[in-house]
Amino acid sequence: MGYGEVYAGWKADPEAFWMEAAGQIDWVKAPSRALNDSRAPLYEWFTDATVNACYNAVDRHVLAGRGDQLAIIHDSPVTQSKHGITYAELQTRVASLAGALRAKGVQKGDRVIIYMPMVPEALEAMLACARLGAIHSVVFGGFAAAELAVRIDDCTPKAIIAASCGIEPSRVVHYKPLLDMAIDMASHKPDFCVILQREQEVAKLIEGRDVAWHSFQYGVTPAECVPVSGDHPAYILYTSGTTGAPKGVVRPTAGHLVALNWTMRAIYDCGAGDVFWAASDVGWVVGHSYICYAPLIAGCTTIVFEGKPVGTPDAGTFWRVIAEHKVRAFFTAPTALRAIKRDDPNGELPSHYDLSNLKTLYLAGERADPDTITWAQTHVKVPVIDHWWQTETGYAIAANPMGIEHLPVKIGSPSVAMPGFDVQILDEGGHPVAPGTLGAIAIKLPLPPGTLPTLWNAEERFKKSYLAHFPGFYETGDAGYVDADGYLYIMARTDDVINVAGHRLSTGAMEEVLANHRDVAECAVIGVADALKGQTPIGFLCLNTGSDRAAADVVKECVALMREKIGPVADFKRAIVVDRLPKTRSGKILRGTMVNIADCKPWKMPATIDDPAILDEITQALQTLGYAKG
Repeated sequence: MGYGEVYAGWKADPEAFWMEAAGQIDWVKAPSRALNDSRAPLYEWFTDATVNACYNAVDRHVLAGRGDQLAIIHDSPVTQSKHGITYAELQTRVASLAGALRAKGVQKGDRVIIYMPMVPEALEAMLACARLGAIHSVVFGGFAAAELAVRIDDCTPKAIIAASCGIEPSRVVHYKPLLDMAIDMASHKPDFCVILQREQEVAKLIEGRDVAWHSFQYGVTPAECVPVSGDHPAYILYTSGTTGAPKGVVRPTAGHLVALNWTMRAIYDCGAGDVFWAASDVGWVVGHSYICYAPLIAGCTTIVFEGKPVGTPDAGTFWRVIAEHKVRAFFTAPTALRAIKRDDPNGELPSHYDLSNLKTLYLAGERADPDTITWAQTHVKVPVIDHWWQTETGYAIAANPMGIEHLPVKIGSPSVAMPGFDVQILDEGGHPVAPGTLGAIAIKLPLPPGTLPTLWNAEERFKKSYLAHFPGFYETGDAGYVDADGYLYIMARTDDVINVAGHRLSTGAMEEVLANHRDVAECAVIGVADALKGQTPIGFLCLNTGSDRAAADVVKECVALMREKIGPVADFKRAIVVDRLPKTRSGKILRGTMVNIADCKPWKMPATIDDPAILDEITQALQTLGYAKG
């Protein structure tokens, strides 16, 4: 059965589609129905079922006789260590940790914050919470104390599980002092903290509050899996917007299990025994879905990688990991590939490794520019599949479903809507627009299983943020269009669509043009205030390593290229070469902050920024163009 038939089958009978998918999960009490629409537009799934997520991710594989298979491979070039954990070992470790948490009073419904680097223990902590029915909230390791404090106060955890430190290529990140500071700042205080002491830094424990990872597990009774209702939150994951308080996205247990399991086969073409690698961090949604839960639910081997795409030790580290561990499907962000491409523009390093086990390379997290996709196709020599999703959805809204049918790849598009998602392009008034027309991307309600049913303790904010603008739809916050074949194109956040003299233009389309220039490794376009035209675009260009071209020549060529490809309507006259772009730790370019700096508007240091010093560099660059002078 091809994609068209599968999608049409879902659309004709969503209930039957999801009940069939639910048959792949081991239930304590199976659901009698899929959709619960009794509180529409707040929809829920499999609410009358009972289940345990940890059992489905770990125990059932051991009981099926696959306990000796590797569940997790930890590959850490920053500590020069590698080791594997089998499903049987994982079961023992998780049951022990859960037993220790239970002995200290953690039970079903309690919240536990996890503040850890990329180590297997981070997954064990998530699974131990799931085993008890406790609700975990993973906070990206090394997040500033103030941001951690906000999350402590919002979800009021009974316990916090942390590590003594994280390891960067050039430094040790001191987690424990950040944790202590955050607890001091927060109104809510956890009952206790569990600290994984790493050999790179042993942290000072606070007597009466802090316990060491290993010693507090000594002699405890391992915990069994606690059944929870289908709508029980598995976790809370805070989105980190540049303005306002972070939003606590709630992930319901049953829908999460059903949907993620379905995606592993249908989208990623992976099943039991395959090695799957998502090169992300457990602090982000990709890490939750595709480092921890989905691969383990499907019985795959998942890779926990502690390193960087370049510099640990070089731009070949991703290919080394894929070759060494026989990775079948690899998932990363375009930013990571761009960093590799910048250091290895001719694509020499992939040929140094045996990549014969790799079947597909997946991209998500931001727009994948055509130049980067073409580079990967040429040098990695496998299908490069862009797909699109959000923290809120937990898995792909649009993708090329490699396990169902390998659809033609259209570079620049994450392909087509997945079953469960009725994606529509709307104008300002909420009316559908014609194919090829730019508009707001919205999804007709109900959203499918596993997507957010609400925000933690903020139902009204959920309705206002996602449901109010277009009644009957979920507002994605992204702008784009659908072509005549039903392929979706995500062009920008709706905030990044700029209005130049009455013409709505996508900064993403402009970036696509700039990225095609042979000397440009990476770029960003923002719209700045213009007294005459309302807004006008400015380009920021990072050049390839080793490029010896004069910056002025590259800028001149880029301006000409924009005029040729988009036309004078774009009003693209200004660009500047910079060393680097300001990004979040997950690789998203902070365009909104750049706009505020340019327009001399108040701005707040984004909590997720990778290196705050870059904003000073951007400010200075803008000042040379006459902006950011306030």
